[in-house]
Amino acid sequence: MEAVAKLRNVPTSPRKMRLVADLVRGKKVTQALGLLRFEANIGAEKIEKLLLSALANWQQHNEDERIEDANLYISEIFVDEGRQLKRLRPAPQGRGHRIRKRSNHVTLKIDTKVEKAGSKAAQAQAAKTASTDNEANA
Repeated sequence: MEAVAKLRNVPTSPRKMRLVADLVRGKKVTQALGLLRFEANIGAEKIEKLLLSALANWQQHNEDERIEDANLYISEIFVDEGRQLKRLRPAPQGRGHRIRKRSNHVTLKIDTKVEKAGSKAAQAQAAKTASTDNEANA
């Protein structure tokens, strides 16, 4: 099951935010949270908060499942341009230079990763779910 979270009108340039988004694209949620917590870039703090919001949205839709057992990963993250505030800065000889204060919109989607049928990870996942089903039935 997929969960989406959006962050709109973040007052940083889209280029700076895309650097952070590229760090976590395709990673597992726990690994991405670890990366974002110790990243020095200003956008990392905002994307970490957005990722926690997406986790809460996923939990809201899947109340019967545990986050630790779901094998969640960041399926899609992209940064779009937001509105630009145009300002004037005084320049020599009475002129004015235009300053563009950029903003961006971030969209983050998380999903459960389903392993291929023959892989070792899929066999381990199937064994884990079978053991928890047996415990629940007993």
